[in-house]
Amino acid sequence: MTTIPQVANAAHNTIPVSVITTCYGRNRHLYNLLGSLAQGSVKPSEVIIVNDDAEAERLADYDLNIIKIATTTATEKGLASSTSFDIGHNRNLGAARATHEAMIFLDVDCIVAPTFIEQLHSKLQARPHALLMGQPRYLTRPLTDDEGNQLQQGKLAVNFLDELSVFNPYRDNFDLQHQGQSIKQTQDYGAFWSLCFAIMRSQFERVGGFDTDYVGYGAEDTDFAFMARALDIDFYLTNDVVYHQQHSVYRPPLNHLDSIVINANRFYEKWQHWPMAGWLVEFAQRQLIDWQEAQTVPIVIDRQPSKAEINAAHCPDAPYV
Repeated sequence: MTTIPQVANAAHNTIPVSVITTCYGRNRHLYNLLGSLAQGSVKPSEVIIVNDDAEAERLADYDLNIIKIATTTATEKGLASSTSFDIGHNRNLGAARATHEAMIFLDVDCIVAPTFIEQLHSKLQARPHALLMGQPRYLTRPLTDDEGNQLQQGKLAVNFLDELSVFNPYRDNFDLQHQGQSIKQTQDYGAFWSLCFAIMRSQFERVGGFDTDYVGYGAEDTDFAFMARALDIDFYLTNDVVYHQQHSVYRPPLNHLDSIVINANRFYEKWQHWPMAGWLVEFAQRQLIDWQEAQTVPIVIDRQPSKAEINAAHCPDAPYV
């Protein structure tokens, strides 16, 4: 564990909340996230990064109390290398190190709006027994080096990021129907996404953290939300914005076939419900897996996608999956 010295700056109030993020090999995104946190209307009293390869000298440049702890990978659990980064377990490591009751989890490819931490923390204080999720907007291209520098200096306007981003049409958003609202309770726990959420430590521990039987990519956040539902933990969507940094995706995610199948089988065993059904349908149509929605037996991989199929699914400029 490494503690990065905090740069003195009295211009921002610090509030007692632990921000937790985890990544590997995404340091350009990480530095943009940290820049936005340092320039917010308030600063979290600590930022926990579960990460191996960020440069300590670069981290020391941020006006933040940064604590860096080492990652783990799924291969350490004897699983296939294609499952790679064990995001659920790494989030649990970050939560275990957090010193505050209030915790905000952010994916490394987030940029927070200036009031995001302040407003989401305030809503969590008012609803300490709930699970809260922020509102993602998706940047349609990566930030340039100059724009990244403006972000670090607090000079990148919110309206610029709004104009450069879009909502995901496949998710619940604060659109015209919800204008004037800043928070709403929902029974659709399947709408939860761990990209940006807040929860008190006591409730996180009730849920049991993220189930580490999920590996790599897919379903671990839906499982977390289903556990919250089973425990009667209220779930709220909020209008507190994060900007998702654009990166290439695969539609469908053929590059994550192995972990999606492992996780879908785990999820069905636990909840008798198939997650990620849209992707499973596409995998089945390509005769990669033996699956249909009504089945009750584990999914079997019939074949691996070819390199040509994976390349054809690659979308270099897509803002969201």
